[in-house]
Amino acid sequence: MGLRLWQHALDLISTARCRSCGGSCELASSSPLCGPCLETLALPEGGLQGDQPLLWCALAPYAGELRGLLLRQRPTADRSVVALLAERLHHCCASVLPGAWLVPVPSWKRSGNPLPVLVACALAEASGGRAELAPPQLLWRSRPTLGQHHLGRSLRARNLRHAFGAAPVHTGSSRPLWLVDDILTTGATACSAAHALQAAGHAVQGVLALARTPAGVTR
Repeated sequence: MGLRLWQHALDLISTARCRSCGGSCELASSSPLCGPCLETLALPEGGLQGDQPLLWCALAPYAGELRGLLLRQRPTADRSVVALLAERLHHCCASVLPGAWLVPVPSWKRSGNPLPVLVACALAEASGGRAELAPPQLLWRSRPTLGQHHLGRSLRARNLRHAFGAAPVHTGSSRPLWLVDDILTTGATACSAAHALQAAGHAVQGVLALARTPAGVTR
């Protein structure tokens, strides 16, 4: 009896817990998610890509288990989970990252969504230094905007018109820029940010996101 209790205590200490379901992770794995939870995310090989309304790459559709996992990252994100997802996203977009600056899409709220910055930092780390986090003063929100969860495509675009400001590019310091966000829906936010950066002389390549909302669906 005492031996079994001692063994159970050792198992609790030595076994990592899945950050999603709370179950046991494999001892040999450094993943914050257990095997079954990783499988239920159903991440497609190579991710998702498109070119409308701008060039984009995402890890998977914003649906099912991935949607639930991302929702649980707000307002307090689990950095190990973000790092795992960013590493998977890096596998999908590694070829476009060398020499690039990663620009997290800022929130107009001071205590806004933490994920864009965390994803951009984790992507830069996953790239092994081939891409870098852009200076924080490069892009900012120039005015407050309405929450967008219940807005359609046209209202989102109107809501975000001239919503960003950007620092001008300095001679000889221009680098390809990739916007980074957690979820790409209609692309209105990314397009508004891209327009501000392009007006300041920057070469915006597109947007990288953990998830893309399926067409015709609002978050």
